[in-house]
Amino acid sequence: MTASVASGSLTTLAQQTQNAARQLAVQPTEKRNEAIAKVADALEANAAEILAANATDCEAAKVEGISSALYARLKLDEAKLKGAIVGVRDVGKLADPIGAVQIHRELDEGLILKRMTCPLGVLGVIFEARPDAVMQISSLAIKSGNGVILKGGKEAIRSCEALVKAIHQGLTNAVIDPAVVQLLTTREETLELLKLDQYVDLIIPRGSNSFVKFVQDNTRIPVLGHADGICHLYVDRAADIGKAIKIAVDSKTQYPAACNAIETLLVHSAIASEFLLEAVSALQAKNVELRGDERTREILNIAAATETDWSTEYSDLILAIKIVDSTEDAIAHINTYGSKHTDAIVTEDAKTAQLFMNQVDAAGVYHNCSTRFADGFRYGFGAEVGISTQKMPPRGPVGLEGLVTYKYQLVGDGQIAATYAGANAKPFTHRDLSV
Repeated sequence: MTASVASGSLTTLAQQTQNAARQLAVQPTEKRNEAIAKVADALEANAAEILAANATDCEAAKVEGISSALYARLKLDEAKLKGAIVGVRDVGKLADPIGAVQIHRELDEGLILKRMTCPLGVLGVIFEARPDAVMQISSLAIKSGNGVILKGGKEAIRSCEALVKAIHQGLTNAVIDPAVVQLLTTREETLELLKLDQYVDLIIPRGSNSFVKFVQDNTRIPVLGHADGICHLYVDRAADIGKAIKIAVDSKTQYPAACNAIETLLVHSAIASEFLLEAVSALQAKNVELRGDERTREILNIAAATETDWSTEYSDLILAIKIVDSTEDAIAHINTYGSKHTDAIVTEDAKTAQLFMNQVDAAGVYHNCSTRFADGFRYGFGAEVGISTQKMPPRGPVGLEGLVTYKYQLVGDGQIAATYAGANAKPFTHRDLSV
């Protein structure tokens, strides 16, 4: 059942999710895994209804003139749905993130400290035109013992409602309170959600730069996410040209609407003519619109790139190209204009690669491979709730490890702090025990 302000208080709904999450958090691993399996079964059983709802959303989006990038994210065909359901099942196979002992230490005889992982509580996840995110996020929330309040974009309302209906069916079949996964459908509810710091423990926005900044500026709840996906590929003077062309084409065209697709191609001047003359046909064959700086345009007959291009996330088949004179220049450009998401170098020089990987400030730094690997599923996380470009952890694709925190549990037998203070203070043993 989806929720709306008209059907009841959003505060009440958040309280219900919080209570359901607390019950889920104490369920054994097997029970949470069973719930994930039942959710996957329900998604499969309701596939026709889900795809029909998405088709209706897509038709409505076309009429409204949705951008090609958003449309690509919105469309949920049979193959994409099947892949997402496989991802749900994979989450059930992951190790349980709850209850791990990170520290096991004797402070003194009979006074034992443990640091234990535990759920965050309730997640508020706001996303645009990504119905597959409903499945990824819900499965990760269930596995990690968290509740989640979802808010999809208006263009994906029918798809999200059909998906959450199936997820609730699966949870009910597993005898888990379906209130652990909730769906909001209006912009007004988004604004109210951001005020619920008493019940919501983390906000995860997935959308445009302006949208993420709006969320950050309008809530006291901690926010995890990234605003832009301005990713770069640097082709070094020691690059294998065939390898570099293949990586560049994949990084730009395999899924141009993704946040890990490259927006800028940097090329060392020593290899620029040879590489660009070969790469241009491969990129244009994939309908990539190229824009270049002045030096690039001396080699290629393409449109001029402006200062704005270096800081633009196109999310489309557009690529800006710049020629640089050194790896240091490439690093400086990336650290100036990049969004700290994912950047890659193509080179056969291990020393240059290490310099690049050490000095580029990004959540993901790659050598001789496509930036499109920046993904929780591809990292073996089962799925992801989003990608974080912040410096504090979690950083990069956020899977289960980013949805748990920890608490300190101290067990004694009547000890008091006064015993360990003053002139006759008893010393602590501080002896680490097996974890």
